[in-house]
Amino acid sequence: MANYNRSTPRSIILLIDLFIVFIAVILAYLLRFNFSIPQSELIRLPSALGIFLLVRLITFLSTKSFSGIIRYTEIQDVVRVFLILISGTLALSLFDMVYFYFRDIILIPRAIIIIEFIASTIGLIAFRLLVKTTYSEMKNPTQTSEQLIIFGAGEASLITIQALKRASSKNKIIALIDDNKKKIGKKIDNINIFPTSELERLLAENKIDRLIISAQNVDINKKNSLAELAIKYGSKIQYVPPVQKWINGELSANQIRNINILELLERDEIRLSHDNIAKEINGKIVWITGGAGSIGSEIARQLINFQPKKIIIIDSGETPLYHIDLELSKYQHKNIEYVVGDVRNKARMEKAFIEFEPDIIYHAAAYKHVPLMENNPSEAIYTNVYGTKIIADLANKYNVNKFIMVSTDKAVNPTNVMGASKRLAEIYVQSLNSISNTAFITTRFGNVLGSNGSVIPLFTKQIQNGGPITLTHPDITRFFMTIPEACQLVLEAGNRGNGGEIFVFDMGKSVKILDLAKKMVQLSGLEVGKDIQIIYTGLRPGEKLYEELLANDENTLPTEHKKIMIAKVREYEFNNINSEIEIVLNLIDHQDNMKIVKKIKEIIPEFKSKNSIYEQLD
Repeated sequence: MANYNRSTPRSIILLIDLFIVFIAVILAYLLRFNFSIPQSELIRLPSALGIFLLVRLITFLSTKSFSGIIRYTEIQDVVRVFLILISGTLALSLFDMVYFYFRDIILIPRAIIIIEFIASTIGLIAFRLLVKTTYSEMKNPTQTSEQLIIFGAGEASLITIQALKRASSKNKIIALIDDNKKKIGKKIDNINIFPTSELERLLAENKIDRLIISAQNVDINKKNSLAELAIKYGSKIQYVPPVQKWINGELSANQIRNINILELLERDEIRLSHDNIAKEINGKIVWITGGAGSIGSEIARQLINFQPKKIIIIDSGETPLYHIDLELSKYQHKNIEYVVGDVRNKARMEKAFIEFEPDIIYHAAAYKHVPLMENNPSEAIYTNVYGTKIIADLANKYNVNKFIMVSTDKAVNPTNVMGASKRLAEIYVQSLNSISNTAFITTRFGNVLGSNGSVIPLFTKQIQNGGPITLTHPDITRFFMTIPEACQLVLEAGNRGNGGEIFVFDMGKSVKILDLAKKMVQLSGLEVGKDIQIIYTGLRPGEKLYEELLANDENTLPTEHKKIMIAKVREYEFNNINSEIEIVLNLIDHQDNMKIVKKIKEIIPEFKSKNSIYEQLD
């Protein structure tokens, strides 16, 4: 196979450039004298030719015009060649004037200089464009033509156009779309700029393969409307990554990515109280339990920005802890400790407390999978309740400033063991706050997009495998939040909390999972029912169709942050709840699931099982 990536030696490029100049000089003389050069000019021609070649050689060498990789020629390279030739032409004119002053003879007629400049410019630029086109065709002989529309008509769009043209000469950009009225009707690189109102017509009238969003910082509503139009007319929807992700500051066509469902479910950026959070975190020792999980690891990433004295990441999983260690090693904040340890191991945790003396704890360690915990209640209680109790008790014992527990919307009127175990942990933490110097704070939110166990990775894998997509029920809905957004709100709530609060986050509108699955299939360029099937498997044990967050005026109190509320929930007296939880924990040794669940239902009367064997206990 031919190696098309090998570059031609620079010396060969220089010789070809000089040969083009040689031809241009001869052509200039022929054109100037109508292909009948007088004898007097023929005598001076070798001298004139030598001067032309010498001047051009000097300008080529001094500017290194031959050093660029010809197959990657761009507009700026063409402009550079033009300017180099102009400088040489000025030098030739100056030489001719000086020669005439001393010898009273015009060695090179001005018309010759002008014609040579034009011919050399055309020749050198044509040579570069020919090499670029030939290389593109040889490298991609079977490349198919694509019709594209680019959203955005700024500097990023011009860079995108250049990257696309470098990748393939067969890419045809039909139009640029922009909301800026001042740009409408103008052109960039000879491509017309249209308003957004014209996009649907352009998609309908042309078979557009890709709609590419080149504009940076497009809001989520606009992104969704563009995606809907692209899906409607069978076009792929793609985006240009942020400038900081370009390789060495240069965009490659290979970096243009398909938009995924996570980017279409994002919401407006959260405004954090950065100064207040920084004051609380700066110079402190911060613990994160479950720190290698999706939530815990993102909390760690965000905490780094607030310059804590030390971050202690605790997790029982060796492999995920190793992976987060590799990832965070790229940050300048080097003072991070990784502890392999189980929150249910009291001796191990107390040793860590003595060694690392935490100021603030983010408790994210938990079992979260509803069906698994429904079949394993003792493990749900052992981790979610007993593990939380150990860390909370030690936080109280060693006078930790703040303890922020990460909870779930499934703790609201729980219908499954997992949700009930988290509610029991909430109750214990909240009651402990009343007798402790430590501020115990709970944060509660719904499903997190892209987290371990989320439907997004599951559906993605099923689509990649050709289907089918498995859905428990066609009417099931869930609240969703991205991992960064959830963790930002955890930091914000933790900073605002004084102790005893259960903070509820505004999760926005609930999402119908069937619609989510269909959109994921469409974004993959496939069709539901034709390329991918959706099958229904029935509700799993403990699962409910709709989830709730108590996020309404009757059940919550507002805070200064519009996305954070305080839940109004029943409070428990510490000694009573501590005794009740001890009874539940003692039942773990007997491994009698019915007795365990029955006792939890006595403590939490709103716990009503659904689609579960424990319904008989209600």
